[in-house]
Amino acid sequence: MERYLSGPQLARLVDIPRDARPYYRALAGTVRTLILDGRLPTRVRMPAERHLAEALGVSRTTVTTAYDRLREQGYLDSRQGAGSWTALPEPGAVGAENPWLAPDDDGLFPLHCSAPAATGLLPDAIAAATEAYPRYTLGPGYDPVGLPSLREAIAARYGARGLATRPEQILVTQGAQHAIHLVMTLLAGQGDPVVVESPTYPHALDAARLRGARLVPVGIQDDGWHLDLMTSAMRQSAARLAYVIPDFQNPTGHLMTDAGRAELACAARRHCTTLVADESWAELAIDEVPATLPLAAFDTDARVISIGSASKLWWGGLRIGWVRGTAALVTRLAALRASVDIAAPLFEQLVVAHLFGRIEETRAERRRTLGASRSALVEVLRAELPEWRFTVPPGGGSLWVRLDSPVATPLADAAAAHGVRLAPGPWFGVDGTLERYLRLPFSMPPRPLAEAARRLAAVRAMGSSLGPRAPRARAPVTPTL
Repeated sequence: MERYLSGPQLARLVDIPRDARPYYRALAGTVRTLILDGRLPTRVRMPAERHLAEALGVSRTTVTTAYDRLREQGYLDSRQGAGSWTALPEPGAVGAENPWLAPDDDGLFPLHCSAPAATGLLPDAIAAATEAYPRYTLGPGYDPVGLPSLREAIAARYGARGLATRPEQILVTQGAQHAIHLVMTLLAGQGDPVVVESPTYPHALDAARLRGARLVPVGIQDDGWHLDLMTSAMRQSAARLAYVIPDFQNPTGHLMTDAGRAELACAARRHCTTLVADESWAELAIDEVPATLPLAAFDTDARVISIGSASKLWWGGLRIGWVRGTAALVTRLAALRASVDIAAPLFEQLVVAHLFGRIEETRAERRRTLGASRSALVEVLRAELPEWRFTVPPGGGSLWVRLDSPVATPLADAAAAHGVRLAPGPWFGVDGTLERYLRLPFSMPPRPLAEAARRLAAVRAMGSSLGPRAPRARAPVTPTL
């Protein structure tokens, strides 16, 4: 027998505040949460749009728009003239809700994004690139491995960080994500195990899944990596590839010690695993921290591939990244990319080559701006949400917050209806885990960031739709530093 909901029945389930804006988004998000929580089973026929609109006291257009959104995300199946039924999206479905694809003009505080605004040095670099640009117009305009001057600058920076590097070891890419995709495409095949941290950078998981790889997650604890677990995962899975973020790990902000790096490189050598080290945040220390060498400095048999990016240090709009490996690896990756993009854009490479000459100025600027924003976010969370737990990271761009109950996804849905876009914990894990966590970036300026955090606190203080809230502490609890 077919199951169905009446308009009044669904209206009682959704329980949306009248001041939620936009209402259609709140309605769609609440229905989506009910389905994901199992409170609204799949293959249940939804009430007609007109009937639900009457029960909610809203316009039919509002309900129609909410249903359209649910269909786009894969949470409704509809047949012309027959009705709509609750559903779950196919894994990786294009229409599934994805905070990374949110439009910039949706009016929400972008608390899902950890990319800071452009450095103040960018205009000078653009002017320098503009002046140099005409000198390159007599040639073909592209180089599959990258602009020679930029490869030299990147290699020199590795040398300054304690890792001797030749320009031939550098491949310039269109951002770190492009670099990760190329490496995964070259080295990970269908069904191959790939060891990953949990939580980790979501788009690296996407790249591995796109190759059909089997993800082997290793949990990162509140105090950082337990490398015996990483070693066991390499041995037990026989993984030939592992993706790690040793420098201000995204999203936790942990910084791996040199001793830990040496141990990890030794384990990879022992178990024949290639380490892909994402160093996108490596230059963004906020506090005084012990100097660490790049992970590849502990490599003795070409088992570490380093990936870097201009996006976090200088600006996300500079889609320039790089791979550091052997010269032979660079040649193989350059041949592979020919079927995709041939080369990175020349002008952006000229801009980044100029910025490398002022890297210490940029790092000092980021220490000031990210430090101020981090302080603003921590202050609001300690005052308004003392039951949430987090460790203040010494660098990077976000707090990894343990919530008082496993409500990250419904909290993100509710926050969107109150002007704040979030990326909940499950986006950073494998198979829907990490529902008790939330990544909160501090890349926005302090004032709007504090306002976004206060709105988030107000949303958490709302009714039972987000689950029970832990008892409020008598005094703010200072997180571990």
